[in-house]
Amino acid sequence: MSKKEKKTKLKPTKLEKTFKKLHFFEKYLYRVFCPYVRHGNLTKYEDTPLITIGNHYSYMDVVFPCLVTDRPIRFIAKQELYDDGGFMKWFVKKCECILVKRDGSDVQAIKDSMRILKSGGVINIFPEGTRNHSYAELLPFHSGAAALSIKTQTPIIPIVKVTKIKLFKKTHVIFGDPIEFRQYYGKKVTKEQIEECDNILREAMMNMRLAFLDKHPIKFKSDKV
Repeated sequence: MSKKEKKTKLKPTKLEKTFKKLHFFEKYLYRVFCPYVRHGNLTKYEDTPLITIGNHYSYMDVVFPCLVTDRPIRFIAKQELYDDGGFMKWFVKKCECILVKRDGSDVQAIKDSMRILKSGGVINIFPEGTRNHSYAELLPFHSGAAALSIKTQTPIIPIVKVTKIKLFKKTHVIFGDPIEFRQYYGKKVTKEQIEECDNILREAMMNMRLAFLDKHPIKFKSDKV
């Protein structure tokens, strides 16, 4: 291989450059203005396809999946974020997000997600589907994460924010162990089985948060975020 070919091969893509900047932002700015403490499984995964999922309080939640891997992450995002224009449209384009319609009927988004995972990539899903405005419990999960995991035989990494990210106020973020539904790999699964798997994910994330609060009680002024 010639020197020119090596340089071409090692040249980072635009998406890789974007996420390198995002990692820089997290390390040198985000941690200062939005301090947090990490808990749980702090493994970095660099050699396997991944699906990261998390509860959703604010747009700033996109930072935490980036702590699981140094690779670019393709966020699944609502079409409205792009359509509304402004900063979010810029972010969606810059991060090459996979856009889905609110009713979840976007076949192309599913195909794109499967292609990325089968090629060894990483995607992120906020399965609540929208921002949660309550600390009481997680919103019902939309289907997607479990189905993609089963179809592509990809592990899921749950990430739970204990509280909403706020300026100069420390929060806690819990990283769970990989979850897999190996019993369904290579099999035809029913809608009911997918729903059961989504419920398992939701319960696992709620239990992560409850277990943390049992050890580290936090007084909430209100259930509202």
